[in-house]
Amino acid sequence: MSRKAQVSRQTAEVSVRVELDLDGHGEGQFHTGLLFFDHLLAQLARHGLFDITISATGQDQHHLVEDVGLCLGRALSQALGDKGGIVRFGWALVPMDEALAQVAVDLGGRGYALVEAPLGDIEGLRGDLVRHFLDTLAREGRFNLHAQVLRGLNDHHKAEALFKALARALGTASRPEPRLEGKSPSTKGLLD
Repeated sequence: MSRKAQVSRQTAEVSVRVELDLDGHGEGQFHTGLLFFDHLLAQLARHGLFDITISATGQDQHHLVEDVGLCLGRALSQALGDKGGIVRFGWALVPMDEALAQVAVDLGGRGYALVEAPLGDIEGLRGDLVRHFLDTLAREGRFNLHAQVLRGLNDHHKAEALFKALARALGTASRPEPRLEGKSPSTKGLLD
């Protein structure tokens, strides 16, 4: 079964195209016009072992980052299909120099994000948009996300550790579990 998706979005403010392969090799191509944002997205591909291609243009950072999160979240939800046979839960604790971040996810169908990541502006990317991206990604991807920067001094390191932890958590949660034999990872027998 193919676990791939393509999502496009064209508005008066942005144009976004996302291609996602959950069973990739950690390859990615990112062209958003925001170099540090591209760097963070590359962490999702590499450390989640997803193949991701994202092309986005927009009039302002807010709508560009938001709509990339929206499209990537929808692509994740589509690629997971009915979620039969996946691990469902994933978590990671990731250090980067003096920074430490932890992320836990539940791909159970309920879009919710709790993000504790105090970040300033980082290399041209507004720090508040990191939180907004994660919130939009979780809501549109229909998964629970608890993300926290536990410590750190350098905002670049804190943000990168956070995205690496997210990648590892999503990579684990979306992985097929052979013992489930394609069945739902829920006692209800169904994940929305």
